[in-house]
Amino acid sequence: MDINQEIHNAYEVIKNGGIILYPTDTVWGIGCDATNPEAVAKIYKLKKRAETQSMIVLMNGDKMIYNVFKDIPEVAWQIMDFSDLTDSELANQNPTTLILDKPRNVAPNLIAADNSLGIRLVKEPFCFKLMEKMKKPLVSTSANISGQPTPKSFKEISPEIIKGVDYVVNLHREKIAEKPSTIIKLTSDSQVKVIRK
Repeated sequence: MDINQEIHNAYEVIKNGGIILYPTDTVWGIGCDATNPEAVAKIYKLKKRAETQSMIVLMNGDKMIYNVFKDIPEVAWQIMDFSDLTDSELANQNPTTLILDKPRNVAPNLIAADNSLGIRLVKEPFCFKLMEKMKKPLVSTSANISGQPTPKSFKEISPEIIKGVDYVVNLHREKIAEKPSTIIKLTSDSQVKVIRK
């Protein structure tokens, strides 16, 4: 399994508006180009999920974050620095999704009703390099039909999901994820609310 080949294959599908099933730094995810509303709609349809239940977006660095959010509360950087204690046990166990206000330059059907968007910075090599190639953020939502349990490993993913995507990444299929990320919501006036521990 060659990571570069997998990145190439996934990129070709995403570039043409397709959706992929791929390993993230937490659980397996369904993803697409976060700026393509048609591709985002395909994911909602596959998951049988209402578009009002927004999905999160992965990013690979500050530049991408600034492209989507103009005003980023100082506390957001502190939380990201904390969840990014490189190589520490803590960081690996605790990827953090931040929900920030007033996103732009992403598909409108990704934005929640309160005009916010959940994002997570990733270091995981596949996701990181794929976004380098896309030069765009990557949608990430758990690989399950809405309302069903989140699969902790590839073999728990339902055939319906596997058949419904345009490409299944052939990496880390043995990996078992402990849990999805912690979710923290930050408002522009810097209020912090933990939504999922």
